[in-house]
Amino acid sequence: MSTLKPPKLAVVTLVYWFLLLYMIAALAWWFIALEKQNSMMTAIRVAELIKDDPQYAAKLSAIEEMSSRKTAQYIGEGITFLALILVGAVYVYRATRRQIKFSSQQQNFMMAITHELKTPIAVAQLNLETLQKRKLAEDKQQKLISNTLQEANRLNTLCNNILFTSQLDAGGYSVSFQTVNLTDIVETCVDDCKSRFPDREITETIEDNRIIQGDPFLLQMLVNNLLENALKYSPKLMPIHVRLSLETNKTIVSIADLGLGINEQEKKKVFDKFYRSGNENTRKAQGTGLGLYLCKKIVETHNGYISVTDNQPNGSIFTVSFKHSS
Repeated sequence: MSTLKPPKLAVVTLVYWFLLLYMIAALAWWFIALEKQNSMMTAIRVAELIKDDPQYAAKLSAIEEMSSRKTAQYIGEGITFLALILVGAVYVYRATRRQIKFSSQQQNFMMAITHELKTPIAVAQLNLETLQKRKLAEDKQQKLISNTLQEANRLNTLCNNILFTSQLDAGGYSVSFQTVNLTDIVETCVDDCKSRFPDREITETIEDNRIIQGDPFLLQMLVNNLLENALKYSPKLMPIHVRLSLETNKTIVSIADLGLGINEQEKKKVFDKFYRSGNENTRKAQGTGLGLYLCKKIVETHNGYISVTDNQPNGSIFTVSFKHSS
């Protein structure tokens, strides 16, 4: 049974360069053929001249001048066509590379989303079947119920990210700006995260009454995605620190972890849609490559700025700054 595979970039590149060289060779052949024709016509016209004719020199000069103009015309047209071919070739090459790269990212996304959807569903199904078939002690029942709710929340977050990404790309989401107490949103997200991950240490330094103009739903999604990203890429025994403060007339939200950190090249890509470091088949960290992309879009929607820097002694710090409202 054969399977359909996307074209590899090396094959596409080889075909592209073959066609490009063929077009340039055809253009060169066209110029040589026209120049030969021009030389033959010039020779014929010179042969038809009568050397005893008093106008011989003038006629010969006119024929040579016409031949030179033809040559200049062919060179000019050739350079113009060559320039157009090269400009078009660069555009097509970049567009093709971009499309193949995006296709590969979409394929990785489908692989990731399939795993991300199946895992919480399977866990929830197993827990419910266990509760249905066995009479467990109250504490074990509560533990299974709590675990099922945690997986349901994870599934809900995933669905929200996917749906909002679709709305964002289609321009279908209407942002509702209002006066928001960012302190309440951050504290709610941190408390929810602590209840969902009781075995993780999350510390916080949150200033009171940090007021900004924004969309509460989007801001909550922003903080939740940054928290989940920090928990996902840092060791379970290492703490996560959340800070909300006012600095130089800007409200700053930062989430620091003590994970492996992000190298300089990937810092430029982590906010790209579908981007995830490593190979999709061997990567251990869960995710779809949408969380940080949504974070960037949400921050840009609020005219803010998001960045990632190195933490000390290791790890990463994601920092979001908003214009201060009060």
